[in-house]
Amino acid sequence: MALQVYGIPNCGTCKKAFQWLEGKGVEYEFINTKEQPPTKTMIAEWVEALGAKPMRNTSGQSYRAIGPEKDGWTDAQWVDAFAKDAMLLKRPLFVKGGTAVLVGFRDKEEVIRQKLGV
Repeated sequence: MALQVYGIPNCGTCKKAFQWLEGKGVEYEFINTKEQPPTKTMIAEWVEALGAKPMRNTSGQSYRAIGPEKDGWTDAQWVDAFAKDAMLLKRPLFVKGGTAVLVGFRDKEEVIRQKLGV
């Protein structure tokens, strides 16, 4: 199964990931989360695989708009929030074989290769 990459087209980190994947000859399917928001079930599975904390897009306006109560939220509350506003999800999010394997694109190349299996 091809690698799925969730994000938005104008995200700089997503663009960097696309260039890297294409440079390595890795086939992937891009899913624009603005046009095709992930379902709550998908998000819950991703949170189970990766944890809610690494999935938070802490640099976005949606995150800052929530307020201090977010600091005490459970994973279930984050799943609800992510499902209501996909902009809260850190990008890009990589899914392989139905399982979330990596979120963001700041790890060292060997870590990214290992997590993506390339």
